[in-house]
Amino acid sequence: MLLIPAIDLKDGKCVRLKQGRMEDDTVFSEDPVAVATHWVEQGARRLHLVDLNGAFAGEPVNGEIVKAIARKYPDLPIQIGGGIRSPEIIQAYLDAGVQWVIIGTKAVNEPEFVRDMCKQFPGHIIVGLDAKDGWVATDGWANVTDVNVIDLARQFENDGVSAIVYTDISRDGMLQGVNVDATVRLAQSMSIPVIASGGITNLDDVRNLCAVADQGISGAITGRAIYENTLNFAEGQALSDELIRA
Repeated sequence: MLLIPAIDLKDGKCVRLKQGRMEDDTVFSEDPVAVATHWVEQGARRLHLVDLNGAFAGEPVNGEIVKAIARKYPDLPIQIGGGIRSPEIIQAYLDAGVQWVIIGTKAVNEPEFVRDMCKQFPGHIIVGLDAKDGWVATDGWANVTDVNVIDLARQFENDGVSAIVYTDISRDGMLQGVNVDATVRLAQSMSIPVIASGGITNLDDVRNLCAVADQGISGAITGRAIYENTLNFAEGQALSDELIRA
């Protein structure tokens, strides 16, 4: 199971939000490319980038930073979310060397867009689903819908997405531990990989996820924990590798 460092971009800087609130951010670096280099040197085998401004604007705002990271590490798989609302945006990111684009709010509001993009860019589309108590949330988590997250994820699986990034929004950025049960329920309901996101705090969370990785959990995105040093990334990935091999 891969540990995937998150680099959240706001106003050209690397930040972390608490529960998706743009006004509740912590700046960790003013040089996101240097942050990417740091995680690569720590052994990251994949990066998770989020254009936070783009997610709210509906179009890329920090796209040039994303492209700069992709150009610097052409052999490193990168996934990007935030403001992915058109085929032109997807094409531009793929041309820059990004491996996957993550469609979030637009996937919920216009599910046919996902189906069309899977046909146009097969193998490059991931859907990000944020949920609270099993119900999908959209628009930077401002709106909790009456859509069941498992039902929607199955629909996207049928459309041909490569994976689902699943975030429990009650725990993201709060260092409260992973909602393992909810993540497993989602993973068990489908055959495509689920990437866990939200709440990873320490090595115990890595152990808990590795214990159920065979249920379909291929990776875990980690953000605040590795920036605030409650989790040493290199140690976490080494532990995951060891447990999965065992």
